[in-house]
Amino acid sequence: MLAIASIAEEIRDLKKQRRAILLAHHYQDSEIQEVADEVGDSLELARKAQSFDGDVIAFCGVWFMAETAKVLNPTRMVVVPDREASCSLVECCSADQLRAYRERYPDHVVVSYINTSVEVKALSDILCTSRNAVQVVNSIPPDKTVLFLPDLNLGNYVKRETGRENMRIWQGACIVHATFPGRRVARARAEHPEALVAAHPECPAEVLSMADFIGSTSAIIHWCVSHAGSEFIIVTESGVYHSLHRLAPEKTFHFIRNEQCNCSECPYMRRNTLEKLRDCLLTLAPRVELSPEIIEQAAVPLRRMLAVR
Repeated sequence: MLAIASIAEEIRDLKKQRRAILLAHHYQDSEIQEVADEVGDSLELARKAQSFDGDVIAFCGVWFMAETAKVLNPTRMVVVPDREASCSLVECCSADQLRAYRERYPDHVVVSYINTSVEVKALSDILCTSRNAVQVVNSIPPDKTVLFLPDLNLGNYVKRETGRENMRIWQGACIVHATFPGRRVARARAEHPEALVAAHPECPAEVLSMADFIGSTSAIIHWCVSHAGSEFIIVTESGVYHSLHRLAPEKTFHFIRNEQCNCSECPYMRRNTLEKLRDCLLTLAPRVELSPEIIEQAAVPLRRMLAVR
């Protein structure tokens, strides 16, 4: 604990020296969340990145999130603790694949989940997060065919919620959420009959059918904290426990284990550590470097997303 406290103090000192803001996703380890200026989901952090007075953004999440922050803050330096903190959704949809699709179907509207590379974002018409995906798709004229990418489960959820028939869905998946099995949720409900189930829409339809609430990471936290219930089964990445326990210490939370690692952790998110965060503030690397052209192109669909409420 002394070592953690010492590194955390180094980070706070470096933050002042660099005039930096530390942004952390809910899926980060609790030690990182404790030193962050802002903890949130993808949409919250994308908006927060626009509204601070400083020079450096240290983004504790995965690489595509840091790219998004750079697009919104082209004159600021954006650094990350670990360049290899990627995302299975990013890796299942390349810019070349999307470019080929657009050439074949130029009249289709491309809605890209924020869990995509900046190059894919630049080829998209509008972006979305799990929090606003339904609103984004509903904002598109009903006569237009929508390509939703890259998450299959989120796309199917949006299709059900919007009732939109002319919607094509990419066949990608989150290695954490997609492997939460329905049978484990059913078992948890049997073991905890008073508990309510909150699930992320990246989960399979079988899991979502058993949920009392479906929503983004931050929406799950808000719902559990504000709900009158005292016991919850959580079907998302276990990093959210830090915020749940901090905001509702009197409540009980049970986490479902997936079949990828028999855990509830994202291996990409957990590549970041306090030591790596300190080092990236010290050396200002790894650093997100994007060309002015890609920033300009990706900013268009990103700002369209931020305008949807």
